[in-house]
Amino acid sequence: MAFNEIEKDVVLYDGQCNFCKSQIGILRRLDGRNRLSFVSLHDPEVAIRFPDLSYDQMMEQMWIVSPQGNKYPGAFAVRYLTRRLPILWPVAPILHIPFSMALWQFLYRMVARYRYKIAGRNCEPDGTCSLHHGKVASKT
Repeated sequence: MAFNEIEKDVVLYDGQCNFCKSQIGILRRLDGRNRLSFVSLHDPEVAIRFPDLSYDQMMEQMWIVSPQGNKYPGAFAVRYLTRRLPILWPVAPILHIPFSMALWQFLYRMVARYRYKIAGRNCEPDGTCSLHHGKVASKT
């Protein structure tokens, strides 16, 4: 776990979601300056380190926690990344168009809601996946 890396932004994502993991893989490659730390929301330390974020909130969308403690959900997290990662700077103006965030957040939530249908889940063989995903599975 990378929680000891204070100066990094922490990306909290669904580590049992194949779609999410593939997107995190892309972010890892784009993070040329090693500014991000990636942690699955299923890691028990997440609840201890970020008690103000509920499990349900984290299952709904990715979260980024800045080194200063600011929290950015979903499309706000993506927009934040366009300012942090130089390779994403060309995308920043699109995500910063005035009054457009409602649209970006809607699109983000639609993809997040159907992420298991898009790419499936990566469950442990012991069947614990159903314990983690009961609520989300019923939405999809």
